[in-house]
Amino acid sequence: MPLTPLDIHNKEFSRGFRGYDEDEVNEFLDQIIKDYETVLREKKELFERVTELDEKLEHFANIEETLNKSILIAQETAEEVRRNAQKEAQLIIKEAEKNADRIINESLAKSRKIAIEIEELKKQASVYKMRFKMLIEAQLEMLSTDDWDDITKADTEEAEYEKA
Repeated sequence: MPLTPLDIHNKEFSRGFRGYDEDEVNEFLDQIIKDYETVLREKKELFERVTELDEKLEHFANIEETLNKSILIAQETAEEVRRNAQKEAQLIIKEAEKNADRIINESLAKSRKIAIEIEELKKQASVYKMRFKMLIEAQLEMLSTDDWDDITKADTEEAEYEKA
């Protein structure tokens, strides 16, 4: 068990013949008591400081552990968000491909319908052209007949008859 300043203070030395000077020994013991008290006080302060630093170290270790857990959770969350984003992107792509296929099929159907309508219009135009040509030829034939000449002569005779 270590000595205390009180142990040093109460220490009595036996006296011998031609022993140490009592005042000198007492002065030295007083100096030792002061120094020892200072050392004990510093030891106590350092122990308190070490305890305080240990508490801070434990606190920071807890913070570090919490931060590490938070980082792991953040990484897991980021990975999950990335996976979800990839899934969503794939769904969007599939939906876009379906829409593109639908639009292409609708466009093809419309173009086929328009092509059929164009062919029908060409046929109708050809029939119309042929009928119109026949009508014009019939009219020309009618103009070139003698009946037309008779009508114009009759009109001229009638006009002369009226003048007379």
